[in-house]
Amino acid sequence: MNFLPINITLTNKKILLVGGGNVALHKATILARFAEDVTILVPDFHPQFSQLNFTYIRKAYETGDLQNYHLIYICTDNRKLNQQIKQDAEKAGILASVCDAPELCDFTSPAIYRKENLTISVATDGKEVKRAVAIRNRIQELIDNNLLPID
Repeated sequence: MNFLPINITLTNKKILLVGGGNVALHKATILARFAEDVTILVPDFHPQFSQLNFTYIRKAYETGDLQNYHLIYICTDNRKLNQQIKQDAEKAGILASVCDAPELCDFTSPAIYRKENLTISVATDGKEVKRAVAIRNRIQELIDNNLLPID
């Protein structure tokens, strides 16, 4: 797989996240730093979702739920459902990321360090997440300790 590292504006873009467990919560927490118009779709949510200022739809996924979204994060605990949602997204021409299945993804989410207007991301094509996070943390440590000045 070849993923092209890009930055994409999320201003005025609707994002759908399907799923309500720990993985979905993790993705939603990251999205909260970058996006305003996020809808979470799932019958039952992890309790900590209530801390995020998103739109919530409590129901099971149906194909028509994808209308009018620009990006979709698919984070259910059901691999078969994840594959179905990904297929539906492809048919609708919507980019989708299937959490924990980089081979199904149109895009992956890197480990991100953000300070003011500086954003540094470390990506491993979704295959070595812990390694990407460790490298991101090292970069953050260097910047925070002024060993890698950004001013």
